[in-house]
Amino acid sequence: MTDSKPMRADARRNRARILAAAEEVFAERGASASTEEVAARAGVAIGTVFRHFPTKRDLLAAIMKDLRRRLIEKAEALIAGGDPATAFFEYFTFLVGSSAGAGAVVSLLADEGTPIEPGEQIMALDHVFARLLDAAREVGTVRADVRLDEVMALLTAVTHGALAAGWPDDLRHRTVNLLLDAFRPR
Repeated sequence: MTDSKPMRADARRNRARILAAAEEVFAERGASASTEEVAARAGVAIGTVFRHFPTKRDLLAAIMKDLRRRLIEKAEALIAGGDPATAFFEYFTFLVGSSAGAGAVVSLLADEGTPIEPGEQIMALDHVFARLLDAAREVGTVRADVRLDEVMALLTAVTHGALAAGWPDDLRHRTVNLLLDAFRPR
């Protein structure tokens, strides 16, 4: 919605339900998913979907924006209350898994003429990731010579690889574990 006045509480709830349902529907059905399916899954009328998201592209873009918000919130929660010895590793794994789940939305946005590079999404998180990396280096669970640009390059590569090749969960987990071992002190 582009109105400058705040949304009512029920409208905010509907919007959140629509986004959650859309993310699930697009992940399950890909390009064949319809806004009618999204509305049914969210338990709202199709007009409610269109009131919030006039086009499918608007809906897809909102999903990506919501995903980025959730990724930042996860990092901030780990910074505030996570174990600095494990938070970096947990967040790296979380990012790769989250991007794999967003693969269908990324593909659909590209089909709509709005390519989303996983690297762009990941690099937007570098400030929070830097704090997690610094904390892990400080407690000694990440080697002191590991630099943020190296971590971000590897994260972008593994994320892109998982998305482009459609890695199964098992391959993604094994690959991430191998990569994370490279960051640990010898």
